[in-house]
Amino acid sequence: MPFNPPIPDPKPRPTSKSAFASLIEAERMMQVALILPCSAGVGWLIGAWLDKVLHQSWISLAGILFGGVSGIVYVVRMVIGRGAGARAGSKPGSGTGSSQAKP
Repeated sequence: MPFNPPIPDPKPRPTSKSAFASLIEAERMMQVALILPCSAGVGWLIGAWLDKVLHQSWISLAGILFGGVSGIVYVVRMVIGRGAGARAGSKPGSGTGSSQAKP
């Protein structure tokens, strides 16, 4: 019976992360958790200041909403950017899509 070598795994085995890489990943998760309340708080403070200056009562609510929406947009952009950077070794145009398939 002939010997057939095993088919190689297309995905490389993940290497163990160093302590520094784990610390960086924890910092990114904390940034995601803190950006939304901080942005809403800054929007509230700016809105309260504008309420006082312009003698209105609705601008602080608009500031909270604007801060919250801007925080959500920032978090989504950060997560999408992190997801694109997580694909190790992928370069634009290096895939084997239908337009790049070799016969």
